[in-house]
Amino acid sequence: MRPQTFFRPAALLLAALLAAGCGAPAGPPATVTPAPSSETLPIYPAPGYPAPGAAPTQGGYPDPLLAPTQGGYPAPAATPPPAPSQTSQGGAMPPAGSQAYVSRPPALAGAPVSAPRVVATYPHDPAAYTQGLVYLGDDTLYEGTGYWESSSLREVALASGQVRREVSLVEVAPPDGDQRAAFGEGIAVVGDQIFQLTWQSGFGLIYDRATFAAQRRFTYPPAGQTAPTQGWGLAYDGSRLIMSDGTATLYFVDPEETFRTGVLAVTGQVAVHDSQGPIAQLNELEFIDGEIYANIYTTDLIARIDPATGQVRSYLDLSGLRDLLPTGPSIHPEVLNGIAYDAAGDRLLVTGKWWPSLFEIDLPVARSYLPLTMVVLPAAIPQIWS
Repeated sequence: MRPQTFFRPAALLLAALLAAGCGAPAGPPATVTPAPSSETLPIYPAPGYPAPGAAPTQGGYPDPLLAPTQGGYPAPAATPPPAPSQTSQGGAMPPAGSQAYVSRPPALAGAPVSAPRVVATYPHDPAAYTQGLVYLGDDTLYEGTGYWESSSLREVALASGQVRREVSLVEVAPPDGDQRAAFGEGIAVVGDQIFQLTWQSGFGLIYDRATFAAQRRFTYPPAGQTAPTQGWGLAYDGSRLIMSDGTATLYFVDPEETFRTGVLAVTGQVAVHDSQGPIAQLNELEFIDGEIYANIYTTDLIARIDPATGQVRSYLDLSGLRDLLPTGPSIHPEVLNGIAYDAAGDRLLVTGKWWPSLFEIDLPVARSYLPLTMVVLPAAIPQIWS
């Protein structure tokens, strides 16, 4: 029998398995309710990243494959970056030739990787240290920002980037005594309410969506529970809040019970992993068509996660977005962080901390990794196809 006669059916079977997402090694068993994580939380914000106004480090943003530097984040410049021009027009197409990009190799390889194209770009406040992003239609974004005294909750016009309404976290929850101001984190909209986390202050806030008035403060962790001890990302799946704390664990939270008791009501948790092991530093979250999308802190990657098993189905490599950001003496973009989904328009919107732009990326391409798989396959088994 000719070798090609035997291997051609085998190759076709392998191609079908890869196209179905079965080509990667099996991940670890799903743990829907694991023991609370004991992982050491990384330094946050980004270690080693230069302060605004400082000269960039060699090579720009720290390579996510390198170990984080030690020490805290440098203090921001005394004068924050200016607000965006309100005459800016949203929805402009990116420059020619910018719709396909992979500016560096993917940092992770435990799941398929895709590099979606940019559909449109919008202005974004370069002084916003974006921590949470939600889009519910009517050209309206809800955005939570961080960085101690600069932390806020905002209502923003998508097309223009204009901040329509804003409440300062330091005014809503002023620090006691010599304590530092709370560092705002992820947000989620639940009906007529907006939930906002803080990083290390051990509490979150619930606002009235119509007035931005603070209705309730809730604490975490609950008595007898060791995690989550920090607030990072937050999303809403229609019945539960989903919360990250910088580890490889996502927590499911009952929003009604949290509002009623004033204590974070954790109802379950899931360990996130790909075929190579746990995926930590899960940050800003969004729930999209039954999947959790999560920024991975210190990378330009977004993970698509099965909420039932914690399995990472694929990664979106958005490192090329950095090449599309405007430059200037007052522009100091930090990490990718901020995912919003327009359910009515089936659009995915992303931005980053201190980014002057917000991007709409092609969601159908983001959901699919078949083209990448089929490009890799022939290179891996060139003799089979002869």
